[in-house]
Amino acid sequence: MNAERPSPFWMGFDLGGTKMLAKVYDAQFQEIGRERKRTQGHLDAESGLQRIKKTVRGALANAGIADSDLGGIGVGFPGPMNLEQGSLLEAVNVGWKDIRLQKVLAETFACNVVVANDVDLGVYGEYRFGAARGARCAIGVFPGTGIGGGCVYEGQILRGKQSSCMEIGHIQINEHGRLCGCGHFGCLETEASRLAISAEAAKAAYRGEAPHLRDAVGTDLQEIRSGALAKAIQKGDTVIEQIVRRAAEKIGRATGNLVTILCPDVIVLGGGLIEAMPDLFVNVVQDQARATAMGPFRDTFQVFPAELGDDAGVLGAAAWAANCFAHSNKVNQIRP
Repeated sequence: MNAERPSPFWMGFDLGGTKMLAKVYDAQFQEIGRERKRTQGHLDAESGLQRIKKTVRGALANAGIADSDLGGIGVGFPGPMNLEQGSLLEAVNVGWKDIRLQKVLAETFACNVVVANDVDLGVYGEYRFGAARGARCAIGVFPGTGIGGGCVYEGQILRGKQSSCMEIGHIQINEHGRLCGCGHFGCLETEASRLAISAEAAKAAYRGEAPHLRDAVGTDLQEIRSGALAKAIQKGDTVIEQIVRRAAEKIGRATGNLVTILCPDVIVLGGGLIEAMPDLFVNVVQDQARATAMGPFRDTFQVFPAELGDDAGVLGAAAWAANCFAHSNKVNQIRP
């Protein structure tokens, strides 16, 4: 009688514009190894792929396991992808195009590989292990430089046939608003992202309306980050609080419209802004979402701050790989 194969290990890989992070987890999703490297955007695509492979091997070595011990690898990526083929269509921050990452990693490490949107995987991580545990439908909203969104519905990531969806940051909320990077005007992230908030805060500091912020970091957008905004509010810059509250209200209205469409039971707010000002954002977003949603849905959901921080995406990636491949006995086949 054949001995039963030990429970496999799972890897999550976060591929960002500045860093790549690989973590190995056991069957209970306890971290047992990791490797982190700079992405190095000046590299050509082939050199970038070699660096990705090296990061994966480093994490395996740190965990003390072999390629054959892996049940699968989940990869999170912030740019446009063909999810059916597992390819990165364009990595804007590093200058790569048309990278068949799923195929390359599956062939190199002889294991199953799934590629997904990084925010989707972050929401999945919160659904499995964090603030949205046990939810039937969970929506995640993550304001940062832009505003990312994702949805897990009955245990599965909501997505299109070939691409991710839930681009909450590109819901148009002001047709006469500012030009967005997507080419449209008045998208939510032009009105309520951390970058949009910082731009308004810089104007207030320049006008002398936010003396604490001005004294702490001046008017440089690169310096007006989430922590600086929170400290300015704590020290009495009421205009900064007004700016942040208005942004949170806009996120709440957009979220309330999603409640009417999807009727989630949990909404998770994550990212640096939320970590710096959790009570302000959770309370304002929840109140505004309830005021915006269709009447019968107003008391059917709760808003929570994310619990997993930076681990959400990489842990979610590993867990998503397990969800896709835990019962698979062969390496996933990639369409040519």
